[in-house]
Amino acid sequence: MSDRITVVKALSVKQPWANLIASGQKTIETRLWSTEHRGPLLIVSSRVPKIDPAGYALAIVDLVECRPMIASDESAACCALYPHAFAWVMRDIRKIEIFPVRGKLGLYEVSFPDSIGDVGFAGSQQCR
Repeated sequence: MSDRITVVKALSVKQPWANLIASGQKTIETRLWSTEHRGPLLIVSSRVPKIDPAGYALAIVDLVECRPMIASDESAACCALYPHAFAWVMRDIRKIEIFPVRGKLGLYEVSFPDSIGDVGFAGSQQCR
């Protein structure tokens, strides 16, 4: 019997910000580009800089909004307002049992068998 495969959108985030998201301290990620994606998003720690755990999926969040960043976002984003920044607003941040992921630029899809364990991807796609 084959495992079901879960597919979820992912975003690579540099450290220490990836750990701050996974801990719930950072609830807004900032980018110079926006996205139409809403829903589950896997947070993956970039391999560079080499701050543990580098190259692993750390958390699943619900991306609920993407809009131009404003000054009042600074605390939740753990950074100062900068020109042309978009605020990616995250809710329901859940730490997961980490597993290795090869990161990419932009949004990308991560597939893995359910045998890895329940990582809380409500709303993700499951295939047979």
